[in-house]
Parts: sequence; C-alpha cells; structure tokens
Amino acid sequence: MEKFHTVVSTITPLDRSNVDTDQIVPKQFLKLVQRTGFGKFLFHDWRFDPDGKPRGDFVLNDPQYSQSSILVAGENFGCGSSREHAAWALKDYGFGVIVAPSFADIFYNNCFKNGILPISVDRGTLDDLLKTKSKVTVDLRSQTIKYDGKTVRFEIDESRKKTLLEGLDDIAVTLLHESEISQYERSHQL
Repeated sequence: MEKFHTVVSTITPLDRSNVDTDQIVPKQFLKLVQRTGFGKFLFHDWRFDPDGKPRGDFVLNDPQYSQSSILVAGENFGCGSSREHAAWALKDYGFGVIVAPSFADIFYNNCFKNGILPISVDRGTLDDLLKTKSKVTVDLRSQTIKYDGKTVRFEIDESRKKTLLEGLDDIAVTLLHESEISQYERSHQL
C-alpha cells in the first residue's frame, strides 16, 4: 500500500445520504479478482443511462471534478453489503479521501485497509465543504482539513493513522512483529 501524503484537491460533491455499496460498485461488476480495474464501474448506474451513455446530471461526469481526489458525501456512506470492492472502486477511480458525517462500519474499516482516509465531520462542516470551490487540504499528520481560510480538526485512531502514513496493510502490520512471531514459534516447537 502507498504511504498517505497530504492531499490538496478540489472536492467532488455527492450530497446523498445512505449511499450503499451496491451503488458504489454494482454487483454485476464484481467478477474481477484483483483490486484494480473497478474505477470505471464506480457509481455506474448513476453515471450511465441504460444504453451506457454518460448522464449529464451526475457529478462524476462533470469535467471540473475529473482530477478530484476528495469525495464529500452525505450520512451513512458505504452502507449495505460488506463488499470490499466498493473501497477498491473508489481508490482505483482516484479518491484518497472521503468526507461524510458518518460511515457504515465495515466500509469504514475497508477504507483503511485500502489506503483511503475516511473522515467524519459535522453537518455544518459538510455543508461548507459542499459549497467550496477552492482547493481543500487534508493533512493526516496534523489531522486537519483546510479550506476557505478555515481549519477543521478531525479524529482518527492512532494505529489507523500510523498504518496510512506508513503505507502498511494488514500483512505489513503483522510483519512488523516478525521477530516476536519467530521467537514464539521457536519456543513452542514440538
């Protein structure tokens, strides 16, 4: 996993609540076995009409958001089934930060496992972010979001912060304890 760096980007506003994982990446696209290649399916049913043509009224089809790496969404983002593919699709599309008032628990955990920083904010901050046209800076080290002359602090578990900053997935975290594991195995040989 790549190390998380400070993100400076415009935001992609998706002011919808209860966005479930089947909307993030519909079930018919879950055939891939690797973590890449899902970005083209992100929000597929909202982005494209039944004939596969882009819908002009969906935010991801607006060229002004094509380089955005910060998604700002409504409450309970990532609800529904526990598919990790949703995080894979968001990451593959280019989102490294998701800001919302709340997240579904399994989706929230899957974000960290895939190098995405999910940030919970109050509704006032969300409304401000949805209106901003300026670049937003997300700094994980200082745990801040800066925009329009404002600085908002966010909370994050220290161990999750460390794994993102150091680019550690679950296997890499386990390997940090390799010497202790080896010592234990040696001491318990039959």
